[in-house]
Amino acid sequence: MNNNYYLSDDNALLNIDVVFNFLTNCYWSKGVPLTTIKKAIENSMCFGVYTSAHQQVGFARMITDKATFAYLADVFILPEHRGQGLSKKLLKFIKEHDELQRLRRVVLATADAHPLYQQFNFTQLHNPEYFMEIWQPEIYQNNLD
Repeated sequence: MNNNYYLSDDNALLNIDVVFNFLTNCYWSKGVPLTTIKKAIENSMCFGVYTSAHQQVGFARMITDKATFAYLADVFILPEHRGQGLSKKLLKFIKEHDELQRLRRVVLATADAHPLYQQFNFTQLHNPEYFMEIWQPEIYQNNLD
C-alpha cells in the first residue's frame, strides 16, 4: 500500500463515529443505531483503512467462526477516498488474513458491487435453493435502542 494509507485489523484503531455515520446513512443499514454498530464490531473481525495521519477512511467486518464459514459485511471506503484502489487493497488484506484461511464458505450480499467482488472469486450462490433467510429490512426504523 502506498505511504498515504495503511490497513489494520486492530479494533482499537477504529473510529466508531466514522463507521456509524457511514453505515446509518447507506442503503444496506439505513438508520442502524449506534448501539447495534458497537455490538456488531465487538462480535466481528474488523478491518480499517487509514490515512497516514490515522484518519479512518474505510471499513469492513467479517462475521466468522474462523474455521468453516464467514460473512463479509459493511464494506466501504469514504467517497472522498474512492478511486485509488483502496477497496481492492482492503479485500486483498482480508482474503489473505491468517485467521481466514481454509474457510469452506464465505458469503456476502451486495446490490451494486458485483464486479469488485468477482475480482476476488466471489460468484453467485452455487445452490441458492439451499439458502433461507429471515429478512427484516425495516428493523432499524422500528428499533427501540
